Amino acid sequence: MLILLPPSEGKADAGSGKPLDLAGLSLPALHPARERALDALVTLCSAETTAAANVLGLSPGLIGEVARNAALRTAKALPAGRLYTGVLYDNLGLADLPAPAKTRARRSLLIFSGLWGALRVDDRVPPYRCAMGVRLPGVGLLSTHWRDAMAQALPEAAGTGLVLDLRSSMYTPAWTPRGDVAARTATVRVLHERNGARTVVSHFNKATKGRIVRDLLLDGSAPRTPAELATALRDLKHTVEEQPPAKPGRPWQLDVVVTEL
Repeated sequence: MLILLPPSEGKADAGSGKPLDLAGLSLPALHPARERALDALVTLCSAETTAAANVLGLSPGLIGEVARNAALRTAKALPAGRLYTGVLYDNLGLADLPAPAKTRARRSLLIFSGLWGALRVDDRVPPYRCAMGVRLPGVGLLSTHWRDAMAQALPEAAGTGLVLDLRSSMYTPAWTPRGDVAARTATVRVLHERNGARTVVSHFNKATKGRIVRDLLLDGSAPRTPAELATALRDLKHTVEEQPPAKPGRPWQLDVVVTEL
C-alpha cells in the first residue's frame, strides 16, 4: 500500500546532519525536476528579499525564510519524517511508533512537497519554505512543473498495490492517478456527524487522517483494494462508508464519519 500525504507549513527549526544530497533522494525519476525547482528557489532567494517574499507569499513574520531558502544547498538536513510538524503529523506520531510500524512507514508513506516533489520519510532534506501553489521564476506553477515527472515516478512507486490518497487539494494537481492505478486508489473525506446532520471537516480532518495512518501502520494489515481498506478501517473502529466511482478508472471515496473533533 502506498499512502500519499500532504506536507505541513509547520517544520522543524533546523536540520541536524549532513547537507542535502539531492541525487540521493528516493524516486530518482524526480531528480531533474528537483534540480530545476531548487536552482530557481535558491536563485530567487539569493537576490532581493522583498521580491522573493512576495513570490513565496510570505508574511512579514516569515521574512527570515528567504535567507533560509537561499542556503538550502549547504544547510543541515534531517529526515522528512522528522521535518514536518502540525496536526496530521502530531496524530501520526512517527517518532514513537514501534519498530515494525516504522518499517512499514518507510515503505509506504510518501509526502508531497512543492520543492522536492515527493519524499519518503527517511529522505533527508533541510527545512524550507515553498508551497505547491508558488510560481517560481523560470519554472512556473509548481503543481504544473511536477506533472510529467510524477506521471513516471508515482505509478512505479504504486506498483500493483492500493493507493491511499490523503493529500490536500493544493497537492492533488501534481499527480492524478489514472487507469488501473486510479481504480485501486481511495481518497478520504472526513465528516462530522452531530444531531443527525453531517458536515465536511476542514482543519480537524488532518487529525483524523493522522490517526487513520497510525492505526494502519500499527495494525500491519495490507488491503489491496479500496473495499478491503474500508473493511480494515472498520475493524480498527473507524466508521467508514465507501463510495465507488461513478465511472471506471476513477478513485473510490471513503467517508470517515466522526462524532467528536
